[in-house]
Amino acid sequence: MTVKRIVSNIAASSVADIQKFYSDLFDLHVVMDHGWIATLASGETASTQLSIATEGGSGTSVPDLSIEVDDVDAVYQKAKKLGHHIEYELTDEPWGVRRFYLSDPTGKLLNVLAHP
Repeated sequence: MTVKRIVSNIAASSVADIQKFYSDLFDLHVVMDHGWIATLASGETASTQLSIATEGGSGTSVPDLSIEVDDVDAVYQKAKKLGHHIEYELTDEPWGVRRFYLSDPTGKLLNVLAHP
């Protein structure tokens, strides 16, 4: 048996507001929209992963989602330009990732990272 995909579902009172947050910040596009649910994608193929943690590392909370990007510095600057509050500043971690935290409008804590 092979897991083909794991989908993260975010409960929201307004699909459009949350869709805009993820589209604007991560350049994701709509691949399905039924009004009550919208699915966004990047067009890239991603490996299936599920992380289980007691902490987020470096004394941080466990994030709800980890989003790996090709240029974390650019996404960090875009987040600041869009006025999003940064929960954990852009940091080079001792385990080899560069990352920052912010929350989406529903309160989900996002770990945005890149492997340099």
